Amino acid sequence: MDLYRRVQQELAGLVTRFGLRAEQIEIAARTMTAQEVIGEPDKKDFPLLKGKEVMIEARFLGSRGEAYTSMPGNWRGTVGDILALPLVNDFERACLIAGLNAVMSELGLVERTVHCRDQDPERCAGRLVQYVGERFGNPRICFIGFQPAMIHALAGSFAIRVVDLDADNIGREKYGVLIQGPEETAAIIAWADIILATGSTAVNATMKRFIGDKPAIFYGVTVAAIAGIHGYERFCPCAY
Repeated sequence: MDLYRRVQQELAGLVTRFGLRAEQIEIAARTMTAQEVIGEPDKKDFPLLKGKEVMIEARFLGSRGEAYTSMPGNWRGTVGDILALPLVNDFERACLIAGLNAVMSELGLVERTVHCRDQDPERCAGRLVQYVGERFGNPRICFIGFQPAMIHALAGSFAIRVVDLDADNIGREKYGVLIQGPEETAAIIAWADIILATGSTAVNATMKRFIGDKPAIFYGVTVAAIAGIHGYERFCPCAY
């Protein structure tokens, strides 16, 4: 069974376990502006600010859940409707994952499902350097995705190689690190001691590629519920 069908089953299980009636629960998913999501961070080359990614927000009762996607859109329906989504594209998968984040947040089963803002990314990056050093010593890092504050901070302390999907970044040096394309992923994983991967891999159907013999840490709000359910390591200390 693929990841997304399992996620749908897990959401269905929560509805049953907590006595929720899907037809009475509405989740509205919408595309947020970059300002709403991240505010005014120091670095201006976050994919969100460049329009390369958008954030989907789901609201469930009093809670919010978010997920990155490359496909903007708006959707409204019940939890039952989410359980019936065919999941044929990134937007539908993002609606499912944002919805699960919101439901689990409301039930108190997961924390930090809303993106950090303003100076938070810089603070998060500083804490990540400390976390990696304390947890792994001096590892070689395979970094998946383009998170400029993290890359800048990590490059000052560790050997790091970065893989990104954005053609505007590939082949360019950013913060002293050459950004490489997805065709280099296997070689960089083989070189690295640990993997730091964006939680957006839970939406773009690449997450399983990074779960294997080497320690993998997923960063960001997108992966909150999936990491909580499956026990994946997650780093996202400054989210709300």
